[in-house]
Amino acid sequence: MASLFVIEDDERIRGAVIRALRDRGHVVESTGTALAGLQQVLERRPDLVLLDLGLPDLDGVELLRMLRAVSAVPVIVTTARDEDASVVGALDAGADDYVVKPFQAGQLDARIRAVLRRVGGPDADGGPVVVGDLSVDVRTHRVTLAGADVPLSPKEFELLAYLAARAGTVVSKRELLAEVWQLPYGGSDKTVDVHLSWLRRKLGESAGEPRLLHTVRGVGVRLAGPAA
Repeated sequence: MASLFVIEDDERIRGAVIRALRDRGHVVESTGTALAGLQQVLERRPDLVLLDLGLPDLDGVELLRMLRAVSAVPVIVTTARDEDASVVGALDAGADDYVVKPFQAGQLDARIRAVLRRVGGPDADGGPVVVGDLSVDVRTHRVTLAGADVPLSPKEFELLAYLAARAGTVVSKRELLAEVWQLPYGGSDKTVDVHLSWLRRKLGESAGEPRLLHTVRGVGVRLAGPAA
């Protein structure tokens, strides 16, 4: 079961999508406008957003860019625009997938489950994430390095788990502040830097000699194995 947020202005379509997804066990909330959707997604922090592109107050692609500036929540675009330029534009703006209307409820549910598996959401298999000799298990709240337990504070664990779910991808400090510290409208990069420093120390590395936590100057940080 996942918590989903639907942003769709057509009441008939929105109602049908909500009923179909609730029938499949998901928790679903919704709104019909872009700006209300942005606010509620940041407040409610759903597992995944279903986003229509043809919204009355703001184009869906523009909303997606705004959302991506402050959140990494997975987004599936639902659109009647099947031309290649619209699809490419949505994906370039940060969409994780798209479905073209009209679509079957089963197809949409399968896309949702596939995206959640990719990002380590509630539909994932629940196993530990392994990066090099590091293992991060969200279920048991356990981190091991070369088989030895690594004791972490709750916030250190949350930070490492977030990076592990996106292993190999550069994650910005703004995204970490928004998602790990729940500061979508900004905060101090120093907060992230200090926790990364603590994490590096406990993982037996330093910023100057990284093994797993690699800083990409001016962009963010990437969790990856030594050979990555």
